[in-house]
Amino acid sequence: MKNLLVTLFACATLSYTHAAENKTIRISTDNTDLVLQVGDNGRLYQTYLGEKLLHEQDLNNFSWSIHAGADGSVSRRGWEVYSGSGNEDYFEPVIAITHNDGNPSTILYYVSSSSKAVDGGTETVINLRDDKYPVDVTLHYVAYPKENVIKTWSEIIHQEKKPVILSTYASTMLYFNNSAYYLTEFSSDWAKEAQMSSQQLQFGKKVIDTKLGSRAAMHTHPFFEVGLDQPVSEDQGSVLMGTLGWTGNFRFTFEVDNVGNLRVIPGINPYASNYELKPNEVFTTPEFIFTLSNDGAGKGSRNLHEWARNYSLKDGKGSRLTLLNNWENTGFNFNQEILAELMKEAKHLGVDMFLLDDGWFANKYPRKDDHAGLGDWDVNHNKLPGGIPALVKAAKDADVKFGIWIEPEMVNPKSELFEKHPDWVIMLPNRDTYYYRNQLVLDLSNPKVQDYVYGVVENIMKENPEVAFFKWDCNSPITNIYSPYLKNKQGQLYIDHVRGIYNVLKRVKKNYPDVPMMLCSGGGARCDYEALKYFTEFWCSDNTDPVERIYIQWGFSQFFPAKAMDAHVTSWNKATSVKFRTDVASMCKLGFDIGLKELTADELTYCQTAVANWKRLQNAIMDGDQYRLVSPYEGNHMALNYVSKDTNKAVLFAYDIHPRFQEKLIAVKLQGLDPNKQYKVEEINLMPSVTSKLGADGKVFSGDYLMKVGLNVFGLATTQSHVIEFTAQ
Repeated sequence: MKNLLVTLFACATLSYTHAAENKTIRISTDNTDLVLQVGDNGRLYQTYLGEKLLHEQDLNNFSWSIHAGADGSVSRRGWEVYSGSGNEDYFEPVIAITHNDGNPSTILYYVSSSSKAVDGGTETVINLRDDKYPVDVTLHYVAYPKENVIKTWSEIIHQEKKPVILSTYASTMLYFNNSAYYLTEFSSDWAKEAQMSSQQLQFGKKVIDTKLGSRAAMHTHPFFEVGLDQPVSEDQGSVLMGTLGWTGNFRFTFEVDNVGNLRVIPGINPYASNYELKPNEVFTTPEFIFTLSNDGAGKGSRNLHEWARNYSLKDGKGSRLTLLNNWENTGFNFNQEILAELMKEAKHLGVDMFLLDDGWFANKYPRKDDHAGLGDWDVNHNKLPGGIPALVKAAKDADVKFGIWIEPEMVNPKSELFEKHPDWVIMLPNRDTYYYRNQLVLDLSNPKVQDYVYGVVENIMKENPEVAFFKWDCNSPITNIYSPYLKNKQGQLYIDHVRGIYNVLKRVKKNYPDVPMMLCSGGGARCDYEALKYFTEFWCSDNTDPVERIYIQWGFSQFFPAKAMDAHVTSWNKATSVKFRTDVASMCKLGFDIGLKELTADELTYCQTAVANWKRLQNAIMDGDQYRLVSPYEGNHMALNYVSKDTNKAVLFAYDIHPRFQEKLIAVKLQGLDPNKQYKVEEINLMPSVTSKLGADGKVFSGDYLMKVGLNVFGLATTQSHVIEFTAQ
């Protein structure tokens, strides 16, 4: 902070005469160029965003001038990078500030720029300043060359005498000049997350936003795809893929202007959030992460997957724990003895860990359903007389690790915490209280509440340092929106609440860096890359019906690597086989939430084999490159394959969902193999006493053949699956 202020004060001494030279700033990956330029008027404009230019001297061809006409119109090549409210641009601004004198305009001029090496790439820092008011904006761009990913954010600060009001504060603005634009968005609700739909963007604005606060992505997810000149395609065409790192209200604005140019504005949703920014306080916007692929969404996804594993996902290069959860098996109805037996089942199944879900806490108001107990994180003595230490010991005796579920940001009104600290709860005065799922949200803008929430983890870990995993849930959006702590600064609640969550998570990561955690929010309503700096994975959906999961996992895979996506085998949709359910879960981070006693001997043997295969193939599935081959949105089948980085191992997952009567079946062509290597084909994850009916099983083919000719793996039976391993010879 001190260094930033020194820099900004130094900038204040610089002259704001119009730039003598049209300074050019190039932000590059191995495949993409973002070119910015200072105009004759001293302001910063985007002049190019597209495929990387091969020749440095071509940057000189972007030299241009800006001229204001008598009517105030402006002609220019390029667009203002951080356009402020009140300037001569008639479209959506990136920033809007009301100054001490009531002036609502902000016009920013270029001051300086610099670049430096950072982990994996280069950071470019650009300083802008208003010429009439002491307001500074610092733009940050980090380019990751190999992954072809750029992330960008801004910092806003001022030295006016009194606070200013921020009413708009987006992270950045990107411009495109193409013949047409096609948006793919990801809508959601409980049990139907990451549903993909597409539309052509026409003149005007299309807005994707959320106002839910904590369970922010319940109805729409913080990522999108834009096809340039054509609809988004998997393996060809230009596509912008963007996602915002913010675990709260977000807004994406897509505006097609009067001459057919597209402006993309990602940021925090300013709804009910006029932010009072004090002098010398730095307001930092969320990171916007994007990739521009010229080879379709598949390549863009692999860019983001690799970037995430290397730089943004907690323990992105580490292994993942397979597990057995008790929720679908027991619900709230369990005791110490039942759990100890389930731990033995976990060992018998071959997974690494037993995960205890909801229902283990609270005494005055016991947690026997979702109406009571949240907030009281003491072990329920009737269910668990030995407490968590006895469970850790039972897991150790069974030779598995022990993990536990928490929902520390929430409270039931029927709890001791609520009785003692009603002022810690987000709740409107002078109104009837509205409850979502019988609970309320703790006010994380309050430092005392942050300490309490952090203490939930710390108290468990201090008593039980061998706890190996946390499932961190968040089942309610913010209702009754009022902070007793912020009092007359309610415009800061949505933002300061999220910052409070991050304060807690930073402490957890600092003090318990090696403890993996699952991010859960009534399913997949938290799925952003800022939160995933503190979580090793997220729960995609409470819906574990394998047919539905095919679509859900396909949608999330657009932006997240398989090792970040949890998938469990449960009893949802018993019309499907255990094999089909397990094969669907195996294309992500594998877990089980099912009682072994309900399995036949053959089903249990199959599951044990599938777990062993998944562990053996983690290098390909979790850390390899993913290729989506056949979309469930385009037919009655789905297929994807993973390839290890050395291309010596590949795994194909193929699913017949609901084939039509005697429909034509097309061979599946793999991707990502080495065309000059020979691969042995072996179908795995077979039920006992069942032999593969795959004609290619046991044979050897070149990678070239497998990618150009392919294999006949689809069939005409409903909900059938094949898992096929390829090994370079």
